[in-house]
Amino acid sequence: MIRFLGLRLAASALTLGVVLQPTPSHAAAPAAAPATAEVRMAHISVVATGKGSPVILIPGLSSPRAVWDGVVPGLAKTHRVYVVQVNGFAGDAPGANLSPGVLDGVVADLHALIAKEKIAGAAVVGHSMGGLAALMLAKAHPGDAGKLMIVDSLPFIGTLFAPTATVAMIEPRAKAMRDMQAASYGKPADAAAATAIADRLALKPESRAKVAAWAKAADPRVSAQAMYEDMTTDLRPAMPQIATPITLVYPWAASGPSEAQAKALYTTAYAGAPNVRFVGIGDAAHFVMLDQPAAFQAAIDGFAG
Repeated sequence: MIRFLGLRLAASALTLGVVLQPTPSHAAAPAAAPATAEVRMAHISVVATGKGSPVILIPGLSSPRAVWDGVVPGLAKTHRVYVVQVNGFAGDAPGANLSPGVLDGVVADLHALIAKEKIAGAAVVGHSMGGLAALMLAKAHPGDAGKLMIVDSLPFIGTLFAPTATVAMIEPRAKAMRDMQAASYGKPADAAAATAIADRLALKPESRAKVAAWAKAADPRVSAQAMYEDMTTDLRPAMPQIATPITLVYPWAASGPSEAQAKALYTTAYAGAPNVRFVGIGDAAHFVMLDQPAAFQAAIDGFAG
């Protein structure tokens, strides 16, 4: 399980030691329908495209909305797709995300978006930290999400440090990581560190190049605070009350633990949730949508309906 744990721990420290430095990583995929103008809120921005039943896509730590480029055109043929980006990522202004409460702010903005657009019951997809935000949304506002797809995310990431970990045990380490990362703001980007982290989060060379560029483009002050909140949020006690159906997508790599070992980790983590379906996708790492785009497209199409 060591390599698998390394991928997840690296996800928590995605931008450690790198600073704001926008770097175009690839051309955007052609949209299936004209997108609306970007709507900016205090903690997130949103671009919508397509027509049909609503789907909300939430990226993970330091990731831009471009992480969903591979699936948006297909989804937009039959769905209204709302593609989220956290302020401070992808070179965007940080907005309200320089203060504590980034994840709560993201959830509040999502709730406001759903109310404004009258899309209660939307299908919500979240990757990594975005998956945690999706679970938080379902906990705080049970009617907002009709179903959840959680992509390689846990109710409490601290269990990767130790099975018996608590927030109190993890907090000092999370604080040290936060402070170190935030202190890198205004310093030259550490391209080697970004590349090393990307190499642990993705398998394909082209996937790794995108992840490294995204890490360098994120404001480390926002990434640091969001990482700290991700590491110190424990939703395990709330899982039995989250009745929203969950599809849990977990990657596994042929060079690492078996699919059964990977699934066991997530089955244990989500044991308290009343309605979870597990979908494994290999050969992939944390950025499964980049490493296995066709398999991930099939999974998200099946989920969205």
